[in-house]
Amino acid sequence: MGLVTNLLNLKIAVLYVSLLPQFVDTDRAPVLPQFLTLGLAQIAVSLAVNAVIVAMAGTLAAFLARRPGWLRFQRWFMATVLGILAARLALQPTRP
Repeated sequence: MGLVTNLLNLKIAVLYVSLLPQFVDTDRAPVLPQFLTLGLAQIAVSLAVNAVIVAMAGTLAAFLARRPGWLRFQRWFMATVLGILAARLALQPTRP
């Protein structure tokens, strides 16, 4: 599902169209292989970073599953933080 979402994401297409051309040297080699190489390099780096994030998330989920106290603490902590932010936002004076 994530792959399909990323493939259909127009922001990524805009990123490639706007960012990659500045790294292409038209005097050195054909343009298409340069674009493909840059695009594949970016995809490889993204895949590696996402794989690390998934592995860490799995490890963290297993850690929390074995320790329900940590999960309870995390829920209360985040509820407190969000409650404080909501109160601060509600009490903030409005600007004209």
